[in-house]
Amino acid sequence: MRKPLLLGCLLFLFSIIGFSQPDSCSTRISLLTCSPGNDLYSTFGHTAIRVQDPLAGTDIVYNYGTFEFSPDFYIKFIRGKLNYALATESYADFLYTYQYESRSVVEQELLLTCAQKDQLWMALQHNATPENRFYLYDFLFDNCTTRARDMIVAHAGKPVTVPNVLPGSNTTFRNMLHTYLDRGGQHWSKLGIDILLGSRIDRKVEQAEATFLPDFLLKAMNGATGGGSRIATDPQPLLTMPSTLDKGTLFLPSVVFGAMLLLALVLSFYKRGAAQKALRIFDRSLFLLLGLAGVLLVFMWVGTDHRDTKDNFNLLWALPTHLLGAYLLGRGTKGEHLYFKAVFWITVGLLATWAFLPQQLNTALLPLVATVALRSGMLGKIFGHA
Repeated sequence: MRKPLLLGCLLFLFSIIGFSQPDSCSTRISLLTCSPGNDLYSTFGHTAIRVQDPLAGTDIVYNYGTFEFSPDFYIKFIRGKLNYALATESYADFLYTYQYESRSVVEQELLLTCAQKDQLWMALQHNATPENRFYLYDFLFDNCTTRARDMIVAHAGKPVTVPNVLPGSNTTFRNMLHTYLDRGGQHWSKLGIDILLGSRIDRKVEQAEATFLPDFLLKAMNGATGGGSRIATDPQPLLTMPSTLDKGTLFLPSVVFGAMLLLALVLSFYKRGAAQKALRIFDRSLFLLLGLAGVLLVFMWVGTDHRDTKDNFNLLWALPTHLLGAYLLGRGTKGEHLYFKAVFWITVGLLATWAFLPQQLNTALLPLVATVALRSGMLGKIFGHA
């Protein structure tokens, strides 16, 4: 009688253990974080979600970072109306792409119940349908990383708490972008971004907003909890590749603009005829290009749906009215002198308040702005003749 009794107890115990482990399903869902690449679009890394079902023999990656190239692609991109899409591909193809680009990939398995995994997978499949896969892309607030984050948090079952991953209490969006651009040697891209994006990205980043970048989402998920329990494992390497980021270049914006300032100084005080003819070409080209840049910045402010190109203090040196200044150059009129005198004082005021503006201007622009001050001062007869 003891053996049947013991066997019955064991069967009862195993049945209890089986019912108390609802996470024994075969589905495995994980967060993939990919390291930065050489191209600007890959400078900040990438995020995707991997779903494995060994019983069905499937291993799929859900990628919110794809877009379709169309004839009006660039117009939509400039106007802030570019749609990104959720696409699916096999894990093998996904990994091959990053191996080809020499970019590492790490994985964090989600510690969800079977029901939560099923719901998350169903939501991803629903998002991947033709009528639901597109979304209006916003680099800071609605991108491939924030979409993956929101899907995971929405299906974690309980409110998710994440640790502080910000590098400092006063970190701004621009600070975070600069870290990646500097690390990747993207000096000209950094300059372009700093010129196009206005003061709105110079506000302090809130903790919940920090995870718009893949590396920061990885750190947040590593310590994230739902109901007191972790929702993801520690990062595990799937693909470890040598970095190919190239930082070595002497063709820096600061060097180019410094050479421009030196040329302006030489031409301004060298009075021979050839130098003066070259100076007129220099002045007309300088103010024409700055005026066109100003028109672009105004358009990005008022003519597009981009939120972060508004309130741009770069318009203090890239004045659209410089187009008028380029037209007035060499006419010797009172209007020409008054215009450049006003430009001189605006530029001097900008240089004097550079460090106190509500927008962090790129320091590589300092020699360019100094060139504007020099030439406008000469043309406005502030401290000599042009």
